[in-house]
This record gives sequence, C-alpha cells and structure tokens, in this order.
Amino acid sequence: MTELSPVLKQATPVHVDHGAGCYLYDTDGRRYLDFTAGIGVTSTGHCHPTVVAAAQAQVASLIHGQYTTVLHRPLLELTERLGTVLPEGLDALFFANSGSEAVEAALRLVRQATGRPNVVVFHGGFHGRTVAAATMTTSGTRFSAGFSPLMSGVHVAPFPTAFRYGWSEEEATDFALRELDYLLATLTSPAETAAFLVEPVLGEGGYIPGNTRFFQGLRERADRHGILLVFDEIQTGFGRTGKFFGHQHFDVRPDVITIAKGLASGFPLSGIAASRELMAKAWPGSQGGTYGGNAVACAAAVATLQVIEAEGLVDNAAVRGAQLRGGVESLATKAIGDVRGLGLLVGAEFTTPTGEPDTATATAAQQAAVDKGLLLLTCGAHMNVVRMIPPLIVTETQVEDALAIWSEVLAQL
Repeated sequence: MTELSPVLKQATPVHVDHGAGCYLYDTDGRRYLDFTAGIGVTSTGHCHPTVVAAAQAQVASLIHGQYTTVLHRPLLELTERLGTVLPEGLDALFFANSGSEAVEAALRLVRQATGRPNVVVFHGGFHGRTVAAATMTTSGTRFSAGFSPLMSGVHVAPFPTAFRYGWSEEEATDFALRELDYLLATLTSPAETAAFLVEPVLGEGGYIPGNTRFFQGLRERADRHGILLVFDEIQTGFGRTGKFFGHQHFDVRPDVITIAKGLASGFPLSGIAASRELMAKAWPGSQGGTYGGNAVACAAAVATLQVIEAEGLVDNAAVRGAQLRGGVESLATKAIGDVRGLGLLVGAEFTTPTGEPDTATATAAQQAAVDKGLLLLTCGAHMNVVRMIPPLIVTETQVEDALAIWSEVLAQL
C-alpha cells in the first residue's frame, strides 16, 4: 500500500474534511479553531467566498497559461494591484510558486546585479528547504542537515534576540550591529557582499521581532557599502503583522522583498519585488518557471487583495494581535519565559525553572490545545515556542475563545 513519506511528521492528528473562516472540521464533524492558518497562508480564512468565486470562475476559463509563453489577465491584474501596496520604488515583479523559489530568485538577482558572490543572513532566520535557501536558513539544523555540501558564500551575523542572550533589546542590538561590522571586516569584504537577507520577524526561529535601530543600521551599512537589503516577507507580508509588510514597522527601505504565503489564500504563489532598474540587471533567461504566475493562483491573489482591503484586515490584524498578545501575556505561567510577537504572530516560549528551553512542555501544551479544539504549532531552534497564527479575519470572540482554551491548557500542565 502506498503511503506518505514516514519523515513527514504531523503536528496534529486531525483529518480535515472542510474549512470555513477560522475553523476546520474533521471527518467526524468536530470543529477546530485554526490558529495555524496553514503556517500563515490562509490569510482570508478557509474558503473565503470571494476567493472561492474568483478561483472557480478562473478554472472555467484558463487554468494554465505559462507566463513566459503567453500573458493572461489575472497575472496582469495582480501585477497592477500589487503596485498599490508594494513599498515605493519596488515596481517590478517576478512570480514563482513557493517561498524557497522566491528566496532563490532573490539570491540570483542580487548576485547578478552586484557581481558579488557573498550574502549575509541573520542567526535564527528561515528561508526555505531547497539547497540555497536551506544554506541561508539558521533557525534549526533540521532544515540543512544531511545533504552537504551546502552552497558557499553565506555568512551568518547575529539577530538581536534579547531574550536568548539575557540582555536588554538595546544591548542585543549593539551586539548584533557590532558583530556585523566585525563580520564585514573579517569574513566577507563589503566589496564581495551582494546583500543582507533578513526577516522582519524571525518565523521558524521563534517569532522574534527585530527593531528599528537594528534594521536602520542594516540600511545604513548597505548604503555605505553598495550592498542590497532584502527583506524576507514570506510570513510577515500581506497584513500579518498589523501593517501590510513587516518591515514597515521599522521605517526602513528594502531593495528587494520576497513574498508568498498569505498572498493567495492557499493557492501556491510567490514572488520577488524590486525596482525596475535593479530587476533589469538580472541576466537574460535567469527568471522563469513552468508554473509561476499560474492563472488560478493569480486570480485568487487578486481576490485576496480585494478582501484584505474591503474588510480592513490589516487594521484587524493590529487590533486582534494586540488582544491576543495581551491575553497570552496575562495568562503566562512560570513555565513561559517570554511572550512576544507582532500583529497576528504571537509566540510563547517555554523554559525550565533554570531558563533552559523546555521542548517537552511546549509540545504537551500544543497537543493539549488540539485535544481541546484549538490548533497551534511550535517553532524555535528547540521547538519550545508555541506560536499562534490565526487568519486575518479572526474576531474578538474567536480570540477570546482561543485564550480560554489556552488558559485551560496552562492550568493542566
């Protein structure tokens, strides 16, 4: 009998029959409040009627129009619509399918545009599982172990993870910027450094936001040395953090952003955005792909952007995110060493009485929540952070329901 790969470990035992809004329903009809959103993908909730209608209509007219062979209306509509929300100056787009593909496309662009071989990434970042993306991922060895040699030219600098270091945010930021300067003096010359690649909020690394001084420090160094600044907005984009893109919290200008996840409400679609001038420096033939810019996925993305605007979901993420984080903070027990996040990205880090990562308790909490009808995930290098990522449509009542379940979970640990 054929089966799925045995290394695909399931975070929950739920067998889903259908989804609607913030809920998933299993094959026995049991309802679960979904605070995973498919790892931040179902931004407009499960099967939003506007997105469903757009996808159904598109399936009836054109499913696949390979976009280096022909152009199609959903692709052109999406490109135009994204122009209304992208950061100023990022007016050229390349579309692919997955976050890893977007990251690799960004890597190829910055190397070709600058003629420089090296990139600097930041400790705790997650950028994907393909070879180049996995090489640039430092949120856990599980993403890069076992298939060396990895790609050369990647250097890792600290991220200001204040809780892990046991410092204030100011101290952690001073350290991170000082070590970046030391890295540029000892490991990769600025003249050989194409880009800094960074997440506004570490995702798989434990839901750790950066800060304004850190990111503006990256921008200043990038400008000084002719280095490009790439923000990985794959998990933080499209309203997730309470602004349309995560970097917008920090008053900093990117040269390139990568996008995916919440872009198309569950349809596979990703991309990179850069200025036309920068994008034109990519070598001919270096961008393409069979399925990138799929017509149905693009139609779903256009509908997703319509829903985000019409329903005020960016503002909702900010308000409901503050409610969720405040609730998780107020319920925190001695088992939780830190609560953090930005918008509807909230993480609770479980630690032992001596401050060590407590993976077992985090796992027990996540599984207990599932038993009570609340779907959550874990993350972090030690998988000791329980993360909450509800759809952007989540209501005040649904957040309160989730917090009530979370309170019960913590009480039984």
